[in-house]
Amino acid sequence: MRSVPALAAAVAIAACGGSPRPAAPATAATAATAPDDDVAALVRTRCATDGRDTITTWTGTILAYVPGEAPRAVLDVAGVNVARCGHDARGWYLTSRELMLYLDPATGAVLDRWTNPWTGAEVPVVHVANDPVQARLTGAPPRVALGDRTTYAIDVPLAYPNPLAADPALAAYSPAPTYAAIELFTLTAPTADVDDVARPTVSRLDLTWHRVGPWLPWMAQGDRPGVLVYRATGERVASIDALVAPLREALARAPAFASAPPCLVDAPNVTSWTYFAAHADAYRRGARFPIAAPAVDAPCRTVP
Repeated sequence: MRSVPALAAAVAIAACGGSPRPAAPATAATAATAPDDDVAALVRTRCATDGRDTITTWTGTILAYVPGEAPRAVLDVAGVNVARCGHDARGWYLTSRELMLYLDPATGAVLDRWTNPWTGAEVPVVHVANDPVQARLTGAPPRVALGDRTTYAIDVPLAYPNPLAADPALAAYSPAPTYAAIELFTLTAPTADVDDVARPTVSRLDLTWHRVGPWLPWMAQGDRPGVLVYRATGERVASIDALVAPLREALARAPAFASAPPCLVDAPNVTSWTYFAAHADAYRRGARFPIAAPAVDAPCRTVP
């Protein structure tokens, strides 16, 4: 048995619309089919068993698919996730923060404003700034070994009530009553590292991320037909210094995202949809995103 929200947070990269709901706690069935050794191997791959911060970064492209039109590249992306895994009386958990910037696909420049190619309207760009993204890790996904490399393939279908559609002040930005998307991840690392219980983390991690989802609320597309298709590749890096310059500059403005929370924090997961709702007034004012965020930690969850 696998918990989809838990696996989404286990990957925890670019959770544009990952479930804001907490992952389900471990169950007897989960414990029977996903031994702690399997979860620990996933922890070694995705983050580390010794509680250190691990930094994952990715770059890619977003294509727009509109019925009757050829697909077009509308945005590039560059993102970073800083994660920490921990273990308590209820088992393993992951907590993280992530930033993802939307870039001009022609120049690679960070976009503060975007001209909608269908309406001609210029709108503020709301970059991804999700804090926290976290879950209990109650199971491990299937893994495939090819040569000396192991790959976890994680498919995350999402469907839940759209938090914007229920708000009359925000529904025009994302009117569909159900938020529906799918995110497809792979995590690849040396098999010997994944299986080495004496090793806290793998020596190398490569990843892919694909996503199909609705128009982003800040695009002001309303109910116009079409979907966005994301394609990105990335890797684990040793430090913030290894990130591309636009991400380092964004972290200087929002330093909270340069480290993971110290624990499983007592706060709901943030997604692009809930972040937009929280900062809709700033969007209407034409503010620059991400909104400056000081390094302030929320309180830890109490473990029963």
